Formats: sequence, structure tokens, C-alpha cells
Amino acid sequence: MTSPVQTNAADGIVTLTLNRPEQRNPISDADMIEALVAALAGLNEDPTTRVAILTGAGRGFSSGGNVKAMAGTTGRAAATPHSNREWYRTGIQRIPRAFEALEVPIIAAVNGAAVGAGCDLACLCDLRIASTDASFAESFVKLGLIPGDGGAWLLPRIVGQARAREMAFTGDPITAQQALAYGLVSQVVPPEELLPAAHALAARIAVNPPVAVRLTKRLMREAERADLETVLQLSAAMQSIAHATADHREAVEAFIAKRSPKFSSN
Repeated sequence: MTSPVQTNAADGIVTLTLNRPEQRNPISDADMIEALVAALAGLNEDPTTRVAILTGAGRGFSSGGNVKAMAGTTGRAAATPHSNREWYRTGIQRIPRAFEALEVPIIAAVNGAAVGAGCDLACLCDLRIASTDASFAESFVKLGLIPGDGGAWLLPRIVGQARAREMAFTGDPITAQQALAYGLVSQVVPPEELLPAAHALAARIAVNPPVAVRLTKRLMREAERADLETVLQLSAAMQSIAHATADHREAVEAFIAKRSPKFSSN
């Protein structure tokens, strides 16, 4: 059976592709959750991985939840509130937790519709580039649901409270150009240029010392929920680690010698 998440690595850049194109890549099924969580853990464990790209196979980025699995007498609507709570906690909520633990930067290359949990999946990435074919919808209310995967925390931090509430209360989709105006994505490119643009951005990150990049990402993550004094304390501790790396010494020596640095993975 084909894996729900395909992995391709080259030059320190790992591309993860959600691989259920016939369903527009839903992420709520158990095998997809397991595969995506495992792929993210693998990125952390491989010291040669410097940047990751996440995209979807086929025409869609991710349709979010598997709506057909919610229907009928055996769907989620038929389950007890307690079992549904446990299903979310031990199911799809593993994905935001795995992204929170991810040390390397990850870029969402949004090739098509990012709907519901698919929109939130894009928000879990550090950076987002969209194809002109892309659209984004925080559409849970259209199904009588709420963002069960952390979207209420994620989306306002990217687009602001007013835009996030408009998207969440209406459930209406926005275009790639609207997403650019909202600050949800940093670039909009033609479909054929999407992965090249994502790889070009990844390459700009990958040339930097990998330990410093990972520490910078962790510091910025922690700073989202901390006060200034806490961030200053964390910065001092992390900077002391950075000063002790071979890559720091190499960067300084290369700068003084006016040559290109050669960084390692540790």
C-alpha cells in the first residue's frame, strides 16, 4: 500500500507530500495521522535535515477532516461526547503537538484548497507559499463544528483577530491573493513555480548553520507565549550553546577570511 505521506530528501531539504489525491489529502484518518507524525519525528532525528517542505499530491493541499467518515450511524456524530473528546486528543491533535516539537523550519507549499484542518495544517508551518490555484477556508462552522485541531490558537496569530474571526465565523474561502494581503502567505506564484519557489526559499535557509537555525526556531516558538524577561533568559542560555558550536567558529573565521563557510550538522 502506498504511504499516506511520501518523503523525498536532497541536499538537506526534505519534501513531505500528503498522498491521498483522490480525496484531496484529508488528515483526520488514523493512518495519515500516524504517517505525518512519524515523518515529522524523523525530521527531528536526522541531523542532516535542515529544512522541510510540506505539500499535497494532486489538485488539493488538504481537505482537512474526512467528511464521509463523519456521516451515518457509525460516524463521529454517533459517538459519545467522551469518545469524541478522546478521539481528538489521541488522533488529529497529535499533529499540532508534533509540529510544536519540530525543530527544523518547515515551509507549506500550498498547491490547492486548504480547507478546515487543512488550513490549520498550513498555519502549523513556519512559512507558507501559495499557488495561484490555492485557497484557504477556516470552514468548520459550515459543518456545525469548531476548529478542533488548534486553529483558534493558530490563525489569529498569523492574520490577526479580526481576519481570523471573519474567516472562522463565515467559513468562507479566501483566494491566494487575499491570503497574501492577510499575511497568511508570503508569496503567490503560478502552479508550475510553486515547488521551485519553495525549494529556493528552503535553500536560503539551508545554507545557514543548522544548530543556530534550530535554536532560532525554538526561541521564536517560545517567545510567542512568554514575556520579555523569560525570552531574555532563554536567549542567554541558547546563545551560550550557539557560541560553543563548531559552526559559530567556522562562520567567524570565514567572515574574517572573506570566504564561504562550510557548516556541519552538529
